[in-house]
Amino acid sequence: MEQLNGLDASFLNIETPTVHGHVGGLALFDTTESPLSLETVKGLITERLHELGPFRQRLVSVPFGIDRPYWIEDEAFDLDFHVRHIAIPSPGSREQLADLVARLHSRPLDRSRPLWELYFIEGIEGGLVAHYTKIHHACVDGVTGTEVLTTLLDTEPEGRPAAGQAVPWSPDRTPGNLEMLGRGLAALATQPRVQVRMQRRLFQTGLQTGRRQVAPTLATMQEAMRRTPGLGFLVPEPAPDDGFLSRPSLTAPRLSFNRSISAHRRLAFGSISLDDVKEIKDRHDVTVNDVIMAISAGALRNWLDSRHELPTDPLLAMVPVSVRNQADDTDANLSTGNRISAMIAPLPTNEPDPLNRLRLANAAMVLAKTDHAALPADMLQDFGRFAPPAVAARVARLVARTKLADMTNPPFNVVISNIPGPQHPLYCAGARQVASFPLPVISDGAGLNITLASYDGSINFGLLACRDAIDDLWPLMEALESATDELANASRAHAEQSQENR
Repeated sequence: MEQLNGLDASFLNIETPTVHGHVGGLALFDTTESPLSLETVKGLITERLHELGPFRQRLVSVPFGIDRPYWIEDEAFDLDFHVRHIAIPSPGSREQLADLVARLHSRPLDRSRPLWELYFIEGIEGGLVAHYTKIHHACVDGVTGTEVLTTLLDTEPEGRPAAGQAVPWSPDRTPGNLEMLGRGLAALATQPRVQVRMQRRLFQTGLQTGRRQVAPTLATMQEAMRRTPGLGFLVPEPAPDDGFLSRPSLTAPRLSFNRSISAHRRLAFGSISLDDVKEIKDRHDVTVNDVIMAISAGALRNWLDSRHELPTDPLLAMVPVSVRNQADDTDANLSTGNRISAMIAPLPTNEPDPLNRLRLANAAMVLAKTDHAALPADMLQDFGRFAPPAVAARVARLVARTKLADMTNPPFNVVISNIPGPQHPLYCAGARQVASFPLPVISDGAGLNITLASYDGSINFGLLACRDAIDDLWPLMEALESATDELANASRAHAEQSQENR
């Protein structure tokens, strides 16, 4: 048995009737030259199941929720339950496919079984077949989720040699309630030590970051006074160069999707050229992620403007960060669990010029990374160990019932996550994967998530939103494509102008 770490358990505890803890992926395969069937996919999973720990393991809870659950190898594993067959009326469009997958993504996973499902989807235009796979965030983060899905794929159409016979794996004995209660009581004895360690880390982190926050805090207080009737005359006006980053008030403006969410989802997906992004990166000496943030800022700016809700202040984005290293995984089996942290950075949605947006996005990410580096990599995991699961789950349900997200300012407006992927073609039983789109998580207060994954020369976006908060996501996907072209054209024009001036 392997116990969930604090962060893994938190993805279970946050679940409510409207907030789901699973992530997913939508992979499209070209079957014109190599047909792909449901039985072939099931045979492939059976053959490689020994490499897919998250596919075999189910949860065992501690009585009364006094400690975090454990993973055990499921002794009643049933592949037919997890792999399902579905189709859309042929020839199905991308919009029809997105509607179907959004409905499937809106359904929670059954916690009495391994926390994953795979849908084999036929009827897509162009002779394509899709795999929609969802798996609980308690099992995987973005990196390991990609690894899990690519375990079923090959780098050559012929595949890899079969092992001859399925490699055996041993199911675990299901422990009884008394045994699990004993484990939970033993773990309670370690809680004071964990709390002392966390308090020490928080104190050390506060000392490290406090000096950097003194000036921003004072400036934020000045800005608040400046906007308060009767007190504004006490505060001098800011200097003319007091711009995007020198205004340190990290307050997210409230938008229509920064609210309590429903259980229903809306999905859109699409791709941009990785070469275009790299060309911009190299020309301006920034990172790929900086370019993505600038593109996202431009797209959100235009999209929000078309909806008549573009704020004057920049949006705030939460950016997940992987803290995984090679020691976290083994060659024999993919490890479960999350090794992620997060940082919050302003998005220059208030800047009309695309090259200035890139410059500001780069500067914002540099500052965010500096602050994030002061935090211990496993602090989020320790946070997840503070409250027993039963208490944490009740708190999550209480927050959902009271719709607290509708009454408070959001900590951030949108999640933007960038997952690296393979830059070579992959195949499933000979059928070439033409694209793979990530499907993320949304939560109360942040009803929009923009997640992207690179694959074989493309950056593939998966946009997920609360269905009741956003009526149509395809215009945002189109805005991302347009923002990419806008930034690429501006970058080339700037390079040509610079060349002429030499």
